[in-house]
Amino acid sequence: MMELVLAPLRETYFQKALIGGSVVALVSGVVGCLVVLRRMAFLGDALSHAMIAGVAGGYLVMKLLFGLEAHAPGMLLGSLIAAVATVALISFVARISRVKEDAAIGIMYTGIFALGVVAVSVFRQYIHIDLMHFIMGDILGITDADLWVSGTVACVVLTVLILFFRYFQIATFDPIMAASIGLPVLLLDYLLTTCVSLVVVSAVSMVGVILVVGLLITPAATAYLLSDRLDKMMVLAGLFGVTSVIGGLYVCVWLDSAGGGAIIVFCTLQFLAVWTLAPKYGLLSRWLRLRRLVPQQHIEDILTTILRSRAAVPREAIATYVEIKPKEMTRALRYMLQEGLLAQEGAGFALSPAGEAEANKVLRAHRLWETYLARIGTPREELHATAHQLEHLSQDAAEYLHEQLGELRDDPHGRKIPEMAAQQEPPAG
Repeated sequence: MMELVLAPLRETYFQKALIGGSVVALVSGVVGCLVVLRRMAFLGDALSHAMIAGVAGGYLVMKLLFGLEAHAPGMLLGSLIAAVATVALISFVARISRVKEDAAIGIMYTGIFALGVVAVSVFRQYIHIDLMHFIMGDILGITDADLWVSGTVACVVLTVLILFFRYFQIATFDPIMAASIGLPVLLLDYLLTTCVSLVVVSAVSMVGVILVVGLLITPAATAYLLSDRLDKMMVLAGLFGVTSVIGGLYVCVWLDSAGGGAIIVFCTLQFLAVWTLAPKYGLLSRWLRLRRLVPQQHIEDILTTILRSRAAVPREAIATYVEIKPKEMTRALRYMLQEGLLAQEGAGFALSPAGEAEANKVLRAHRLWETYLARIGTPREELHATAHQLEHLSQDAAEYLHEQLGELRDDPHGRKIPEMAAQQEPPAG
């Protein structure tokens, strides 16, 4: 078993893939947090597809002017120019036309992607790019130049994020406040877009155009399920990115599969595992919360039952009037005791001051609804049952009825309508 783990580590190609992939995944996860929080995932996809035009342009310029073929820095610069041009065109179209930003992204990135494909085919005697390699990536074929490019990009992007972390944080969560205190929000947007472009460019050669968005988004989304703080989320996203590369590379070697695809599959499985088991936002915790949830109607029915008795009421007596399952009754009574709505007196349950106030609100709503139903001609024998269903609507609905019915003291049965809680309290001073 240990040999399966150690054998790939002795191979140079695996070592390069591990180092280069981890560097790219780390910076992709960190910057991806801002992409996820700003809902820019589709923009990352657009940049990755638009890159082929930049790669083709950079390749062509370096070949014709300098006689260099497959020159990584030249293609990096061309890709960056293509990415910035794509963002500028998207912003321009969205601002001066009726076309919304999502449609503008779809139009521009497909157009620029198609332009790149046409350029590669027209100048095929000068541009020797394997489109399948560009689309699917080849992480096991990383060169020394790729390592230098990815390392440089990682240093630049991480430096920018560290230096401007507070500015990015404010502009991400509250852009209006950021603008009001004088932060250059538009400049920060362009700076972040440039960082995303650099990350996408450095990652495409490894995982390809189609999968680069997964490396940018999925680790960040996984971290988002575990943290409510941006700094902690960035650390976790970088960690998930690195573990995705390590796990994916081993899967790739063991199954003899495509490297980029294996990395994103492993990354997605990580997300699904966290999504299922996350202590706060996971599916399991959500299911447990729903199981423990006590319907508000049950709470209100128990409160009004005890209120009408004017004394401590045994559980069996409550169950006579509130028709719910025994387990739900136990859960509801336990919850109401914890929330301070009830107090246990011997074998019975009595209302606390807070519980009595809530019960009076429900009773007030019930009797207002009975009065309203009587006014519109509802048969007298149906008043209680119908009002019992309507009393659980919002308190605003009951107060609206009070305004429409005028000053009332008694319901149709001659019982006193409780006053609002604010009216029951003596005025201050």
